[in-house]
Amino acid sequence: MDKKAPISTCAIHDTPDNPAPKNATSGFFETGDGKRLRYALFRSEVTRAKGTVVLLQGRNETIEKYYETIRDLTEAGLWVATFDWRGQGGSERLLQGSNAGHVQRFADYESDLEYFLENIVLPDTRLPFFIVAHSTGGLIALSAAPRLANRVERMVLTSPFVGMHPGKYDGTVLRLLVRAASLIGLGRKSTTGTKQRNLTFEDNALTSDRARFNRNRAIYDVCPDFILGGPTFRWLAESFKTMKRIHDPAHLASVRIPTLIFGAGADSIVPIQEIEQIASHFRASELITIDHAKHELFQETDIYREQVLAGIRAFLPGEA
Repeated sequence: MDKKAPISTCAIHDTPDNPAPKNATSGFFETGDGKRLRYALFRSEVTRAKGTVVLLQGRNETIEKYYETIRDLTEAGLWVATFDWRGQGGSERLLQGSNAGHVQRFADYESDLEYFLENIVLPDTRLPFFIVAHSTGGLIALSAAPRLANRVERMVLTSPFVGMHPGKYDGTVLRLLVRAASLIGLGRKSTTGTKQRNLTFEDNALTSDRARFNRNRAIYDVCPDFILGGPTFRWLAESFKTMKRIHDPAHLASVRIPTLIFGAGADSIVPIQEIEQIASHFRASELITIDHAKHELFQETDIYREQVLAGIRAFLPGEA
């Protein structure tokens, strides 16, 4: 067990119409390479807990964005442990003087996850452990999964970031451009600028639920330091490299954790075909597509979101 103790400071925030769930413990912990990451644990009021969900966020997300989902899980008898990835939310940023979304190596995310499991989740929560991961969190979970089989019983992945709509560029061309930019010293430069675009609800590609969209935008009014700019060329290059590796059937064959995958039928961030390709080579998985839903399934309208929650309640803790 690592001897570094978490810094037990209240670190989560209430936002308009979005108070923090009950029974929370929050603070910061220091990773093996000295990065300061924000975390929170939420205990269920159910007397006999069914286990603990390790909730892994997507890029540019925060603990506060998942309060509603955390309540859903704790009401189902599950504890929840979550943290902000390095470089985003309330965790330490990686670029001085820039709020671009950056990571030096994608493996750093995996190391942070394993550190969190060993030093926060294992001593302070309830067995068994499950992973529920969205988007980039899903890519991280898939990449680290062969090493997690002795600690994690089951995984749920929503809109895992296993591919990306290339926009105006062909996918192969985009990967070459991003890799070249990283190699010639532009890796720390943002691909889209350092300020978060002030998207209207009508312009957003993430959810069709206006109330949840507005609630999530309000987080930045309370916590402006959480604003994250576009991903750097290095971040994208590392993500593409990881996507290529987890698409390898040999890698998927090495993942033995039973996994439920949810794809969003109207996802304009991750092509549903990429998720289907992963599922077709991933014997430990089952894919459910939520037709007409957008990328952020936990932030979607109830007609889509409830399908995901029903699937999770049936799949975890896996007694049936």
